[in-house]
Amino acid sequence: MWKLKIAEGGPWIKSGNSNIGRETWEFDQNYGSNEEKEAVDSAREEFQKNRFRMRHSSDILARMQLAKENNFSFDLQKAEDETPADINPNTVSEKLRKALSYFSSIQAHDGHWPGDFPGPLFTTATMIIVLYVTESLGITLSLEHRKEIRRYLYNRQNIDGGWGLHAEGESSMLSTALNYTALRLLGESVDDGPDMSMPRARKWVHDHGGATMIPILGKVWLSVLGVFEWSGVNPIPPELFLLPSLVPIQPGRLWSHFRMAFIPMSYLYGKKFVGPITKLVMSLREELHIHPYKKIDWKQARKLCAKEDVYNPHTWLQECLSDCLYSFGEPFLTRWPVSYMRKKALQQIAEFLKYEDENSQYICIGAAQKALSMLCCWIENPNSDSFKRHLARVADFLWVGEDGMKVRVCAGQLWDVAFAVQAILVCNIAEEYKNTLKKANDFIKASQIMDNPSGDFSRKYRHISKGGWAFQVADQGWQVSDCTAEALKALLLLSKFSPEIAGDQIETCRLHDAVNLLLSLQNPNGGYGTWELARTYPWMEIFNMTEIYADIMVEHQYVECTSSVIQALVLFHERCPGHRKDEIDQCIRRATEFIEKLQNDDGSWFGSWGICFTYGTWFAIEGLLAVGQSYGNSTRIRKACKFLLSKQLCNGGWGESHLSSRTKAYTNLDGEKSHIVNTAWAMLALMKAGQVERDPAPLHKAARLIMSMQLGNGDFPQEEMIGSFLKNGPLCYMAYRNIFPIWALGEYQKLVIQCDLQRPTF
Repeated sequence: MWKLKIAEGGPWIKSGNSNIGRETWEFDQNYGSNEEKEAVDSAREEFQKNRFRMRHSSDILARMQLAKENNFSFDLQKAEDETPADINPNTVSEKLRKALSYFSSIQAHDGHWPGDFPGPLFTTATMIIVLYVTESLGITLSLEHRKEIRRYLYNRQNIDGGWGLHAEGESSMLSTALNYTALRLLGESVDDGPDMSMPRARKWVHDHGGATMIPILGKVWLSVLGVFEWSGVNPIPPELFLLPSLVPIQPGRLWSHFRMAFIPMSYLYGKKFVGPITKLVMSLREELHIHPYKKIDWKQARKLCAKEDVYNPHTWLQECLSDCLYSFGEPFLTRWPVSYMRKKALQQIAEFLKYEDENSQYICIGAAQKALSMLCCWIENPNSDSFKRHLARVADFLWVGEDGMKVRVCAGQLWDVAFAVQAILVCNIAEEYKNTLKKANDFIKASQIMDNPSGDFSRKYRHISKGGWAFQVADQGWQVSDCTAEALKALLLLSKFSPEIAGDQIETCRLHDAVNLLLSLQNPNGGYGTWELARTYPWMEIFNMTEIYADIMVEHQYVECTSSVIQALVLFHERCPGHRKDEIDQCIRRATEFIEKLQNDDGSWFGSWGICFTYGTWFAIEGLLAVGQSYGNSTRIRKACKFLLSKQLCNGGWGESHLSSRTKAYTNLDGEKSHIVNTAWAMLALMKAGQVERDPAPLHKAARLIMSMQLGNGDFPQEEMIGSFLKNGPLCYMAYRNIFPIWALGEYQKLVIQCDLQRPTF
């Protein structure tokens, strides 16, 4: 049975904070009782049977183990509770107590809430390709690992035989070709799989034009494996890295996540690296293409992309530039003596990637970047200690659920804890969960990044990080604006409670460090991006080489990040009114103006990191309220409330589809279905904006819906994806289904029931 290990190290693992937040899985055939093993098998069978109706796992394996460690009876028979007809203070308190008891039971001993973080369906395949090419597959993944990965890949296959870009997506060439390849590398034969899965996947690829139709990300990975030719890939010249930093297209000026993928891809392209051509690779050349491999027109293939994968079509300017680089630039750059520039660029990139590896403790900024950097590290020196450290960190990305084992895009340890603390603290019964709060407090304090990146980090295109918080763990070292702001908010709110309830306060100097970082991250337009300041121009997006994502080149600014910072700075100013007062006041003013300018005509705000208009509008309202605006004095807040109320469904909830992010237009879930997290966000926004005093009926309906959805063990059901990135990349935050219903019901109890403004009637 699989065992989740928390905050444990191992060979070749270095940590600056005793591995706080680290999550790894280990297979132990002696672990677990017969009853627990049967429960796991039952959960797997249930997921497999219903996988086309409910696309996401519920993290049963991890939650069952955590509940056991916390002496909580974990009931897998999660029938929904009956909601009493009369909702009164006792009813809401009972629901909250049950929800908080369950949520506390799945907290790890180091204070965070472990969980899956599903996203793109091709990240597992890319890691498998790297391990195969570097001959590390058998070293890193046991037979049990490979068995669970195969389970996961088959569970994620669509009815038509393909795989989507994400779990809820229609089949795409990128995911289908790569996942088929991964299954073959894991030992599956051409005719294996349940219900002829492998032949069906191959048929999907052939019916849609073969692997030459794969987007550029897939072209790169298949070229590395030897199933595609580098002459079929649009140029990714490493010489760009030699350009002065003043040049807009210098890779160091690109958005951090894209930068950390583009630079290693340019290294691979510059090397024209190809792994060992094995019999399996030769077979894949025949299996994935519809024409004989030697007769494929690779020059033409570089322009091909399946229509199912095209979200961001190439511009004519980009096509012209690629043609020029392909026909003239690449032949020129690879010819002596100009080829010296390539050699120099590759050397500098290798040094840059080594710097990034060391400063992120070989975790890297995300799974896609991790796979690329690890491969480049191996190419430089297959026997290096650096590569061994890379291999040791692969386990940090592996996650086991009832759907199988996958490579997570990353993890969100700090992010979930910061929100969880705020949700618990609004509840009137928060004092009953002081141990939970103390552990969470300790986790946040232990997760603060204590130093800047090493050396002359600005020359390595890194921002200061001291005082910040990462999305996941401190060892990763990448500060994030809203993670820092939400962690700061959580600590400041905890400081209002006695140490007996919330634990010891963080030192004031560390709060100052966090604020100093936040002030340094504000852009000239007043807004906040994610990891860094914007370093290049919005028009650079015309050179976006990926067909599957939008807004990937530039560090854009977002209403959510900006709102989080405003709220944190307002709270900090109350605690430390003398620290950089004028700068904080100016920062808040400019950030407020930025949020105001982003409001849409219908009163909404577009959310970029959650689904979507509901999420953005909640954050915007919270930010404007923090600076003293209200429903009475702000037309923007009135318009926002009107927008939210207009989207409430007949059952009292809200249910927004991930298609809102893709189309930039509010889209309901199929069948006018509500979503518990969307409903909680809308409730929080309306309650904060004073909806109770105007007309509490919409809130009563929403609260009743949330309470009716609670399961018998205190959990809430896992539903559709609720996170987002790059407009076409939905994410699934596992803890959101617990955090936000608790938060909404806590506010509801405090503002509606206990204030006795108007009793709900149904």
